[in-house]
Amino acid sequence: MPVFKERVFSGVQPTGNLHLGNYLGAIVKFVALQEKYDCLYCVVDMHAITVWQDPAELKRTTREVTAAYIASGIDPKKNIIFNQSQVAEHAELAWVLNCVARLGWLNRMTQFKEKAGKDRENVSVGLFAYPNLMAADILAYRATHVPVGEDQKQHLELARDIAQKFNNDYAESIRANGFGETFFPLPEPLISGPATRVMSLRDGTKKMSKSDSSDYSRINLTDDADTIAQKFRKAKTDPHPLPSGVKELESRPEAENLVGIYAALSGKTAADVLKDFGGAQFSRFKEALTELSVEKLGPVGAEMKRIVQDAAYIDSVLKDGSARARAIASETMKAVKDIVGFVRV
Repeated sequence: MPVFKERVFSGVQPTGNLHLGNYLGAIVKFVALQEKYDCLYCVVDMHAITVWQDPAELKRTTREVTAAYIASGIDPKKNIIFNQSQVAEHAELAWVLNCVARLGWLNRMTQFKEKAGKDRENVSVGLFAYPNLMAADILAYRATHVPVGEDQKQHLELARDIAQKFNNDYAESIRANGFGETFFPLPEPLISGPATRVMSLRDGTKKMSKSDSSDYSRINLTDDADTIAQKFRKAKTDPHPLPSGVKELESRPEAENLVGIYAALSGKTAADVLKDFGGAQFSRFKEALTELSVEKLGPVGAEMKRIVQDAAYIDSVLKDGSARARAIASETMKAVKDIVGFVRV
């Protein structure tokens, strides 16, 4: 088996209202990974337009996500931070992968079925082909690892299938062009720890979402201490005290969610949290959760608000990151063109 340079790729959509779920499920993990890997962290603005976005708002939220990356501790000098649309190779490789992937594979994507709902004929082709672009995002850098939550595991499996099929379909050409037996790595998932899937504060069975009509369903990264306290006070719970064992949380989604959030913010396990709070009323636990959330999120929110005011700085980070990303992706794309049989003159 060929040895590929270890490289991490991941991204966040710039669709507004970055929240606790984005932070715990993705961004805080990105910060930890930069200590071990070469990392590319993308603001995936091309994915965002699979559903219509207000152009002015898209620019604002692209800069906001970039600010959140930096405020959370991602070093733009050590890592590559960029927005997807500035590296044309993402779209270029996506077309080649469209011709490798199979319609049946895309038809099995559960997230498309959920997002499209019953009106499947009326959604954009982009929403349907989204997983192929995601595969191109990863494979343009021949990334070996991708941090994913539960809702993206199926897409990563598809990216692996596409990479494998490309390697098989063009095996002879890959060898003939001097790339050995395999051109694309099969990217491995980096599964996150506790509270990867942060749920709504209004319904513990639904994922915390930017698009939920109720702002009380989520903790936004820019919420102040009073707002965080108010949202946790109003968070849905059940009438029983917190249990002493993790097993008892399984039938109590709201309790499980709040315990999971506390665990992730504190770096503890859910079992450790229940050792401290088992038998306590929710009012006491919510006070402790509010205090911890303000302690952890307050500095991030304040720094994010400060950085957002400096659009020139944010744009300089994106410009530098895009140039560095393009340098890697362009080499991949040249090789793909040679392998596929396109004439480069």
